[in-house]
Amino acid sequence: MSGSGGHGAGNAAPWLILSVMGGGAAVEAVVWLGGSLGALASGAGWNPPSFSVATLFTLVRSGPEALWPGVGAGWLWSGIAVVAAVLVAIAVAVARWVWMRSSGIAGLARRRELEALTVKGLTRRVKGLRPSLAHEAEIDPDQVGMLLGELEPDGLELRASWEDVILAFMAPRSGKTTALAVPMALRAPGAVLLTSIKPDVYAVTRAARARRGTVWVFDMQGIAHTQQGMWWDMLAQARTLEGARRLAGHFITASVDAASRRDFWFSAAGNTLTALFYAAACTGRTVNDVLVWLAQPADRTPVDLLNDIGMTALAHQLEGTINGAPDTRDGIYETARQCVACLLDPQIAAWVTPQPHLEQFVPDQFVDSRDTLYLLSENSGGSATGVIAACTDAVLRAGTARASQQGGRIDPPLVAVLDEAANICRIEDLPDLYSHLGSRGLVVLTILQSFRQGAKVWGEIGMDALWSAATIKVLGAGLDDADFTEKVSRLIGDHKVPELTVSHGSGGRSTSITRRMERIMQAADIRALPKSTALLLATGVRPALIRLRPWYAEPDADELSRAEAAETKAITVRARSTSTESERRL
Repeated sequence: MSGSGGHGAGNAAPWLILSVMGGGAAVEAVVWLGGSLGALASGAGWNPPSFSVATLFTLVRSGPEALWPGVGAGWLWSGIAVVAAVLVAIAVAVARWVWMRSSGIAGLARRRELEALTVKGLTRRVKGLRPSLAHEAEIDPDQVGMLLGELEPDGLELRASWEDVILAFMAPRSGKTTALAVPMALRAPGAVLLTSIKPDVYAVTRAARARRGTVWVFDMQGIAHTQQGMWWDMLAQARTLEGARRLAGHFITASVDAASRRDFWFSAAGNTLTALFYAAACTGRTVNDVLVWLAQPADRTPVDLLNDIGMTALAHQLEGTINGAPDTRDGIYETARQCVACLLDPQIAAWVTPQPHLEQFVPDQFVDSRDTLYLLSENSGGSATGVIAACTDAVLRAGTARASQQGGRIDPPLVAVLDEAANICRIEDLPDLYSHLGSRGLVVLTILQSFRQGAKVWGEIGMDALWSAATIKVLGAGLDDADFTEKVSRLIGDHKVPELTVSHGSGGRSTSITRRMERIMQAADIRALPKSTALLLATGVRPALIRLRPWYAEPDADELSRAEAAETKAITVRARSTSTESERRL
């Protein structure tokens, strides 16, 4: 035992001697340079002493005055202090630089690997994606791409390009609104579409977006208690058979989970709604006519209308349903009625039927603008989920059509923030849309609370497709799904960890270093992410840890806070007025 201890002390002695010698040389260098500069500043000229061991001994015995005779001590010590301060500052800066590049979680992406997501990297590509910027010498960062956050720990800004589509998983109250939805709405250079079940995004962003263009508020259920100031022709997209089928699908998807969507009753109800929507759209009827036809299964009016416009095959299919067994027919029609039950509410129906005294929202015009569309709905029974999905889909399809007319892309790009997408914006083929929207200048951010929440709507296969098609994934705090976090842990991968092994024997102590594979982040680490951070998974690079940038941490936070307070107050006043009016009617 004593032999081992002596052996270790012997190994440390040379390092101790070298440390003392190095420290002495550093002290002498500071005094030598600082004293010489102090003497020069005093007017005594540049007369440095020799840089030697003798000079160091003189300094220790008699102080710096002995090395520069005749020079005031104040000058000498001032020069030494200045040099020491400069060297300390340089050392701190270098240490911070090294720390920023070596700290964080080992195995995650570093600054150099994420060059393609920086403003500099994206600027090289943006002129090809946005011809309108081709002749711009200086391009604002917000014109280059959408801010995602800052790389931990060095603060490098990371952005999504205008050909990315984004998928975010974040638990409630983990920053999805303040750090993703609001900043993206505020920074977007073109048209913006936002879905929400709360008025908070609207309250923060409305004033700022109003300075860019027209603000359209689709508030059928009084989320922000706004007065109806617009209407949208929901049946306009049903003037083609494909459009009618998609419109029917939105109401079916809003009413049933993926597991039951292929059930006979819902499939048949979808076919019936397709025929009724198409008949109404092509003959100048309205949503109210569709509701009347649904209430009277024996009504042959839609069959006759379809025959009149030459859609005989569709007419025969609908006629077969009407003339089928009464129990089957009534079951199909009842299922269809339940799927569009929200349209029975006149306050909802008024937003999707012609209102001559109000301005009409036209998706084809919206995608060419810098306007903002807020789609607000309750997340409960009787919600207008089908209408919200239909309007969102109409905008995305209008954007796709316009991109084809403009050489393949929209410029400026359209940004769609689908917050609470699994609750109020259930577009059945969203996973398929993700595969091509980014290439057309349609940047979509879908925000979900968990992978399981999405799987309930789009099924396991659909969610896998959505996950694979998203070029940017943001995984925030509060992910408690053990299977999903384990899957992400495996995707992040392993790295080699050095392991020191010390062994003792008759010949003394020996050491060896081996490397073993270890998970970069365990599932528990992913679950425990702080609220201010998120994992960023971008195509082609290793995962990175980012720090989110909420809107209230930005330079214009005070102005936004005042706008939010004013809008919140206005919402409160409108809510009280609505409540008073309801009580008066009762």
